[in-house]
Amino acid sequence: MVITLSKDRMSISREQDLVPFRNRVKEAAVKIGMGIVNQTKLITAASELVRNMFRYAGGGEVLIEVVSKGRESGVRLTFTDKGPGIADLSLAMQDGYSTGKSLGLGLPGAKRLVNEFDLKSTVGQGTTVTILKWKNG
Repeated sequence: MVITLSKDRMSISREQDLVPFRNRVKEAAVKIGMGIVNQTKLITAASELVRNMFRYAGGGEVLIEVVSKGRESGVRLTFTDKGPGIADLSLAMQDGYSTGKSLGLGLPGAKRLVNEFDLKSTVGQGTTVTILKWKNG
């Protein structure tokens, strides 16, 4: 069972919100003693997801949580937007697929960098992506 030790919500509505967001993610990772390699993986995945949320939905909200499961601790991030949603989740998770002008590596790339990845989307209502990176994972 995963237990939440701390929570921090952050609204993303302007491009200027992206750097402070990344800093908060880093602070959470440092707080639990996460090594630099796993910090980099977490921050890279978070950066991709927050950029997608900003680009395709005009922003949203991110919940930053420090969690534990037994002796292991980690950082869980939940990105929630009220954008157009993703019509075909399996297509969106394929490398190279993009509805914009990007390389299409954001969602599948982020998934590869974290231990847990959950994507839920409803067309016309928005998207929620939850990722979790364990300290030693």
